[in-house]
Amino acid sequence: MSNGPLLKLGTRRSPLALAQAEEARARLCKAHGWDSNAVELVPVVASGDKVQDRPLAEIGGKALWTKELDRWLGEGRIHASVHSLKDVETIRPEALTLAAILPRADKRDRLIGAASLADLPEGAVIGTSAPRRAAQALHRRPDCKVVTFRGNVATRLAKLEAGEADATFLAAAGLERLGQDSVGIALDPQDWLPAPAQGAIAVECRTDDAATRELLSVLDHPPSRGEVMAERALLAALGGNCHSPIAVLCDYSHGLLAMRAAIFSPDGKERVEADGNFPVDELEGAAVLARKLLADAPDAVRAVFDGPA
Repeated sequence: MSNGPLLKLGTRRSPLALAQAEEARARLCKAHGWDSNAVELVPVVASGDKVQDRPLAEIGGKALWTKELDRWLGEGRIHASVHSLKDVETIRPEALTLAAILPRADKRDRLIGAASLADLPEGAVIGTSAPRRAAQALHRRPDCKVVTFRGNVATRLAKLEAGEADATFLAAAGLERLGQDSVGIALDPQDWLPAPAQGAIAVECRTDDAATRELLSVLDHPPSRGEVMAERALLAALGGNCHSPIAVLCDYSHGLLAMRAAIFSPDGKERVEADGNFPVDELEGAAVLARKLLADAPDAVRAVFDGPA
């Protein structure tokens, strides 16, 4: 196209982020009948990708995945940005809008290195930097030790191969998007609860950019939006942050959401669970569930939650 791309999509440079941006571009072009050149992918190295030897919570939290793309949106260098929604802060600037949630992929985690948690040897080392995964694993296997595993999929698999841990966890959706869906064992999401918004790709743009919002609206999948917005509403009501072990499974069916959530103490010793059903357009149902979890939680769990934002 002689006039250049119709849309510029910002993305992190990791292989998984680029695969997700490619999916968003392909869906956009198909929906609008565009040539692929109509959408340009604009990669950025996110701060979260630059520092990989410390847990995310110690170096600035989820904002490290979004701040460069947010700045580019504000400067008009890109029209929209593509995110793994589970990596996006719960509270976002009013100047930005989640214009589309793509059809959600597999919500499950995959365990790599063993056939099951029960099969790990006594005192096994588990590599993960996610408080949810660490707490769930230690709740089941308090004899195990958790070490920090950060980096993209290939980096974490290489660390496992090098013997830095006996097992690790990766999101099934990410592995599938990289063509590695045969890696590891998928964990039953009813038994091992996923992360809020796991498997969901979001496309965000400036709130005042009506033209871009309209172009992106064709990507939005209402059932997926219903699930992830309820999960994010739970996070907001819990006051969860990067240190807070939160696990949740939310399923949409015929206008209703079924939500099951658990919160933990960081060492996994304490676990509180609750579930509920509510209409997809009544996110107060998620807040009610959050209040029940906090009311039932012992001090060791409540200590890592701030309550409603």
